[in-house]
Amino acid sequence: MTGRDSVDAADSAAALRQPAGKPAVWRLMRAAALDLAPLRARRDFRLLYVGQLISFFGNMLTSVALVFQVYALTRSPLAVGLLGAAQFVPLLLLAVVGGTLADALDRRRMVQATELALALLSAALMVNALLPHPRLWPLYLAGALAAGLDALQRPSLTALVPRLVEREELVSAVALTKLRLSLGEIVGPALAGVLIAFVGLPSAYGVDVATFVVSLFTLRLMRAVPPARDARRPSLGHVIEGLRYVRGQPVLLGTYLVDLVATFLAWPTAAFPALAVLYTRSRGAVPAASALGLLYAAPAVGALLASVTSGWTRRIHRHGRGVILAVLAWGLAITGLGLAPSLPLACACLMLVGGANLISGVFRGALSSETTPDALRGRLAGIEMICYTSGPLLGTVETGAVATLFTPGIAVLSGGILCVLGVSLLALALPQLRRYDNQNRITR
Repeated sequence: MTGRDSVDAADSAAALRQPAGKPAVWRLMRAAALDLAPLRARRDFRLLYVGQLISFFGNMLTSVALVFQVYALTRSPLAVGLLGAAQFVPLLLLAVVGGTLADALDRRRMVQATELALALLSAALMVNALLPHPRLWPLYLAGALAAGLDALQRPSLTALVPRLVEREELVSAVALTKLRLSLGEIVGPALAGVLIAFVGLPSAYGVDVATFVVSLFTLRLMRAVPPARDARRPSLGHVIEGLRYVRGQPVLLGTYLVDLVATFLAWPTAAFPALAVLYTRSRGAVPAASALGLLYAAPAVGALLASVTSGWTRRIHRHGRGVILAVLAWGLAITGLGLAPSLPLACACLMLVGGANLISGVFRGALSSETTPDALRGRLAGIEMICYTSGPLLGTVETGAVATLFTPGIAVLSGGILCVLGVSLLALALPQLRRYDNQNRITR
């Protein structure tokens, strides 16, 4: 689930100091505007940004195509859910390793190596899709390998950004990164639906392969990013050090638990193919593949809208309470999705889901930055990746199983209700998270 946006505080403050004659709407728009300075001033950040924007767009094409192909071959929501189970194990095993490598090796080269391997996987999926009778097992194998490579890549990618911009530009750089992700999550799934419906499934995989060519080229143009001089060789002790640090941070652990419970109980993507078919049964409706693309894109639209209006979040200092309230809003929106009788209403609910996830991510990211020393950033990124992605992967299994036993609507509806109940109980059980205040660090 993973959108978390903010705006540059200095830029926002300057906007609010506009002359009194300026309309209030203008001042509010300036306060919410993203700062593009890192893209203009930092060559390597610009190269990374452009390459990853195009690469992530391609990744979303393959993600939608993979789910669509599994459902087309099996007609089973459970089979779609099991794709998440196949991805969970390598992610669990390799995310902490990826974080350790991010603290010990050249982060740019780590991203290069994993991008090349992911490109080869997408090419293999395209070849399988071109067969007269595509096989099912390569889809699960490719999904598992891609999850493992992502686990190795993402900590390096996350820890790379602070090395490419100045400290005072970091908030703006993170905001731009969230915008990049939202744009990819909107355009990628929607185009995937169009390509699958009107050109053919292999075309989605083929376009993804082409996007990797661009990202590898931009990475090649970047300067090396060697590890810090005092970086240690990767070791088991290195990993354990990161785990011990997390264990001693109850507020940080609280954010992991809230997100894990919510996404395990209320992650509806395994039901999307069946819901797309359900919403397109009437004459004249859009093709099921196009409806599927819209369902995947809708949360990103909500996240994008929330990101460009997120200036107010900088004035909230009780970040733990912000995480809890945003995740409760997520559960209520999922409940609405389970009751939605049509595709437009379903997309509206998913837009609310995406907006709530973005706001939750803003507060989670701020809280993590405030409580994590720089020397542990790569390892903590790996640990966070396990927590923030294992919930959705296991949630696809849970949703797929319930949808198979009952109906897709019941699976989504029950997940939303249980999410609200589960997060409410966690909020009562985690007083340190509820009371966390970044101004005076109230945690007890």
